[in-house]
Parts: sequence; structure tokens; C-alpha cells
Amino acid sequence: MNIKQAKEHIKNSVRIYLKKDEYGEYRIPVVRQRPIFLLGSPGIGKTAIMEQVAQELGIALVSYSMTHHTRQSALGLPFITHKKYKGMEFDISEYTMSEIIASVYEVMEQTGIEQGILFLDEINCVSETLAPSMLQFLQYKVFGRHQVPEGWVIVTAGNPPEYNKSVREFDVVTMDRMKLVEVEADYPTWKEYALKKGIHNAVTTYLDMKKGDFYKVETTVSGKSYVTARGWEDLSATMLLCEEEDIVVDETLVGQYIHNEKIVKEFTAFYELYNKYKKDYKIEEILAGTNSAQVKERARIAKFDERLSLLGMMLDRLISEMRENLEMADYLSELMKPLKLMKATAEEKKSEGSEFSLVDLLSLVAKQAESRRKLMDSMHRAGTLSSEDKKKYRSIIRFLEDGVKKLRLQDVATAEAGFSALKTLFDEEVAVMKKENAKIQERLHNVFAFSEEAFMDGNEMIVLVTELTVNAYSSRFIGLYGSADYQKHNEELMLHERQDDILQEIANLDL
Repeated sequence: MNIKQAKEHIKNSVRIYLKKDEYGEYRIPVVRQRPIFLLGSPGIGKTAIMEQVAQELGIALVSYSMTHHTRQSALGLPFITHKKYKGMEFDISEYTMSEIIASVYEVMEQTGIEQGILFLDEINCVSETLAPSMLQFLQYKVFGRHQVPEGWVIVTAGNPPEYNKSVREFDVVTMDRMKLVEVEADYPTWKEYALKKGIHNAVTTYLDMKKGDFYKVETTVSGKSYVTARGWEDLSATMLLCEEEDIVVDETLVGQYIHNEKIVKEFTAFYELYNKYKKDYKIEEILAGTNSAQVKERARIAKFDERLSLLGMMLDRLISEMRENLEMADYLSELMKPLKLMKATAEEKKSEGSEFSLVDLLSLVAKQAESRRKLMDSMHRAGTLSSEDKKKYRSIIRFLEDGVKKLRLQDVATAEAGFSALKTLFDEEVAVMKKENAKIQERLHNVFAFSEEAFMDGNEMIVLVTELTVNAYSSRFIGLYGSADYQKHNEELMLHERQDDILQEIANLDL
């Protein structure tokens, strides 16, 4: 299965394992909760999906790589204790708590989250001294004398033997105690993730044309040659920063992430062309609707790979703007909660005949900022804080803290005036968001207008509509605010597909 299917399988398994009956007992006893074994080639995103599962289920995540653990660090250190049995005294050896188990308890203590996933990576690369203890752990969730707390599901991961010389193949007895999930590299699935994560458009555009270069592991005369999803993602992050700092992205840099000489040369050459297209076509002018007729003509007669690159650049800029606008809308929606609480508190005090002073308002604002900071810290410790939530909470904290500073500078006298000032600041940000929203909708129209003239009825229009549909941000933006251009072309494409189906059905009748 692909990584997306594996994620859903793991998510459903965790939900089932955590399901309880009316007496609070787990429907599947702990001893029958088979650890999940995620087996797949390196760099395809096994760790990333565990973070996503924890975030979506609202549970904690503790991750450990088993490659560096010895018997002592995993099981705990022995110590001598004195005990009495039937009137006789003995010195016996016991074990301290495992570092791994202790980490689980620490997360529970720090976050207050009682359920989670214990993710053990490279499980089939454990040291020889630790291997005998794994059977007990996989069946009973016990390291040494200490058990993984109830409510914690064990998920493990490993690479097949052909990718790692340190791999120890599990025997039938061990495998019979796990749920095996085999994962394969799959570009369409990874692209969904890439679009959401903001992977460099040059990477996704290149891989759209050469899907076979997405994941490749080969043995050559000079050793292993490999390209992984992790490599592309790390290269993307470096490229984005290099562009900010005007650092050249050359074959040497690309080769530090993509370990295949042929692909390094081809991608570097493509990236140079990509930047040339970016400069020649003046993407901002196309989005603003001020592009020249010469630009449209060049796009009309260009080869498919050039047209696809142009389309990718337009979409990259546009979807990035949609994402920022949606994130701002989400932040403002979340910010309404503390503002409504302040208003409700003031009204409640007033109805009770109590005074709600400016000092009370400032104290409440500070408490709301601190509660968001604590929530963000707790989610971070639990391993469930997404980049989107981090940005949202930081924006709320910034607004509240800046609001307090402005109220003090303005020398506001009453709570009513203070709240009114905060409401004004909120309304100003809403106005900015709406103005930007209208601008993006106009730019979306300009992209369709340019594409209609430059690409006409070519496959590029299919690509445009498809990309807007499958991308999480553009599909949500269009779903919320609409787009007559998108609706028109989407309906046309659906009609063409239906006509093709009818013609195929007629052909099958062999009339």
C-alpha cells in the first residue's frame, strides 16, 4: 500500500485499540493489541505519518530510534535491593525504569494527555543483546519489569534487509505478534503531502514530468545510487533558503541530497530553465492581468514542458497566497473566542452589579495569551503541534500582547473603551484579510484568462483545474469563496469525460 493508505490503516487501528466498553475496559485487551510494524524502504515518510496520526487523533507521540539502544538503556540498569522472604533475608537485583518507558510517563506528566503512540523506528536493527527481550515487549508491552502505560499504542517501523545491512529478520514467532503494514513509494500520494508542505514548485514540476525519478535505489559499479522522498523534501527546504540568500543551487548542492548522478544533472539543468522561464514570463504580470501579448504568444507556441513549468509557477504563487489568506482567516476565527469571552465576562459582571475595570480587562487579556502559550507548549511536548497550529497560536498571542501594549500607550480609561479599542484592531485585520481575499480571487481569474488564450483547449487547462482541485488549500479557498472560471472549466471537463465514457460504451457494443 502507499503511505496515505498506511496512515489511514494505522489511524483506524489506534482508534480501535483505544476503544473501551461501558466499564472502562479496553475492548481489545492489551495483550491482544498487536504492535503495528510499518515496513518500507527508507525516506518515504514513515515518521511523518506518525506525527500526522497523533495530531489528527489528538493524542501524544513519543518517538525513539532503536539503533542506538543497548540492553541497559532500553531495559534499565540493574541495582541491588534487600528483601525478606519467609523470615530469610536476600540481596536481589532489580532494574531501574527504561529510558523509553520513562519518556512516556514524562510526556503524560507534562501534557496531561493520557493516551498516545509509542513509535519505535528501526525496530529490526536492535542490538544483539536486546533482541531476545523484543519478543516479550511486542506481546506484553514490557521493557524489563516496567510496562508501557495503558492507553499507549505501539507502532514500530523498519527497512527491508536490502536497504540496511544491520537489519535482523524477525522470525515467525515475532512476526506473529505484530500487524505488518508494507509501504511502497508512490509519487501521486507524496505530491499531495508536498503541496500541503510547500515543497518547492521546481521539484514537483520536475517530478510531474519524470515520475520515475521520485524514488530510485540502484546498485552500480561505484556503489549504491539512491533517490528518496526525504531527499527531495530536504533539497526543497535548502533551495527555498538559497533563493532568499541569492545562493546558487548547482549540481554540487543537489548531489548532497539526490544521490543519482543522472538525476542530479537533469534536475539541475531543469532548475536553470525553470528560473529562466520565471524571469522571461514575469509571473507577477500574468497574475495581475498586465502581461503583454508577446508573453501569451510565447506560451502558445512553447513546448509542453515549458508550458507545464509556467503553469506550475503561476499555481505556486497563487496557491501560496491562498494558503496565507486561509491561515489568516483561521487565526481570526480562533481569535474571536477570547474576544467573545472578554465581552461575555464584562456583561456578566455588569448584570451582577459588579465592576469590570480596565485592570480586569488587561488581566483577562494576559491570561488568554498565557493559556494559548501553555496550550502550544503542551502540544509541542506531546508531539502533536502542527506548523499550522503553531503559526495560529503565535498570531493570537501576538495580537493579545500587542493589544495590551497599545491600550497602555493610548492611556484608555475604562474597560469598555479598552474592549472597543481591541475590537477596532480586530476589525482592521479582518479588513486586510478581506481585501487580500478579493485580490486573490481577481488573480485566479487572470490565471484562467491567460490560460484560455495561451493554452486554449490543450492539456494545460486540464492540469490547471486538476491541480486546483487536488490541492488542499486551493480547493478549500474555491469551496469557500467560489470561482466562476473554475466552475465553468470543471463542468466542461466533466462533460468531456462523460462523452468519452459514452463513446467507449458504444465502441464496446460493437454495433
